[in-house]
Amino acid sequence: MARRPLIAGNWKMHGGRADLDKLRMIREATRRRICETTDVLVCPPATLLAHAFEALEPKVAVGGQDCHFAASGPYTGSISAPMLADSGARYVILGHSERRSGCGEDDALVARKVAAAWSAGLVAIVCVGETEAEHAAGRTLAVLREELTGSLPSGATGDNTVIAYEPIWAIGAGRTPTPDEIEKIHHAMREHLSHRIGEPAARAVRLLYGGSVKPENAGEILAIRNVDGALVGGASLNAEDFIAICRSVPEPAAAPPRGGLE
Repeated sequence: MARRPLIAGNWKMHGGRADLDKLRMIREATRRRICETTDVLVCPPATLLAHAFEALEPKVAVGGQDCHFAASGPYTGSISAPMLADSGARYVILGHSERRSGCGEDDALVARKVAAAWSAGLVAIVCVGETEAEHAAGRTLAVLREELTGSLPSGATGDNTVIAYEPIWAIGAGRTPTPDEIEKIHHAMREHLSHRIGEPAARAVRLLYGGSVKPENAGEILAIRNVDGALVGGASLNAEDFIAICRSVPEPAAAPPRGGLE
């Protein structure tokens, strides 16, 4: 099954209205050839969502970086999925390691947020990834299976869900797994999803790689089998770098498999 690539930029807690020119640059650079074959997404801070929607539409999508599990209520400082949708968002990042570790979010809470995103018509980008200690102990696949099982409520499809694998030890560190490791991990996630949600739905779900993606390594990473795009952190704050990563997406026929997996 051909899955449309997705390049998503996560601005995290960066950016103000002075940075809207970066978004306009991204829109103009990608709106022709790139956006004809690739979905491009920018997830700015919530204060910029409405401005970003105006600057990027109609070709480049806007997404939120988190949402509350409730549609509304007495949750001071929180943002609901319907609020994100009302601001023009089409996607929302959920379960990012920085929220799992820094805000104490567990799989059960992530699953509630995913369900809330679906109810609001948003596509949930569900993040999973292992720590350096778990990686060193050979527990990467076990950790990912646990997180995928606990973070996905029933009803996941290719239309409402994207999975982003972000090894925690690689985020912002300038380190990445080897191409063979990334392929093995993405293959294993696809297999797990096949058991979890059925093979047809699993084939349709896009699997992104994230963790120190930059123009210099994007082409190699995006050519790996079962890598359907990238979740880009720091490099997405630089318009030229983000555009270069978008341009690194190979043509469908130019992404040969790297070989079989055990």
